[in-house]
Amino acid sequence: MEPTTPTLTDFEARSIEGQDVDLAAYAGQVVLVVNTASQCGFTPQYQGLQELQDRFGESGFAVLGFPCDQFGGQEPGSDEEISGFCERRFGVTFPLFSKVEVNGDGAHPLFQWLKSERGGLLGDRIKWNFTKFLIGRDGTVLARYAPTTKPEKLAADIEKALA
Repeated sequence: MEPTTPTLTDFEARSIEGQDVDLAAYAGQVVLVVNTASQCGFTPQYQGLQELQDRFGESGFAVLGFPCDQFGGQEPGSDEEISGFCERRFGVTFPLFSKVEVNGDGAHPLFQWLKSERGGLLGDRIKWNFTKFLIGRDGTVLARYAPTTKPEKLAADIEKALA
């Protein structure tokens, strides 16, 4: 039997509230995985990400936010502080996860997989906060977007993936 290629549903992560989440819960959905930060020049993208969640959520779409402090120390807070900030400042309702590393030996397995599926300008490294990965209903990575790509620019790709 041939080894199967991993998909999103093969991973788990810890929610920002501290519960283990089997990402198989998102099987059959279109998912946008984003490494986030609260003190970054791109932090206002939380608003655009929430708008995508509001617009497409009922069609089987989910944004998953993974706070990361590996870029300029721009996510220094605790999970509780991060969660409160995102809710208060941007009305975030999409799932947030416990702070992770996305590069290096301690990189979360989900991000190791994402980078292996879609390398960026730096090969297998993530350049900065708010790098985005679009995952199709079948759990495979469809696209990778730079931190500078505003969330609203992804709407057409999300619509196509949902169709």
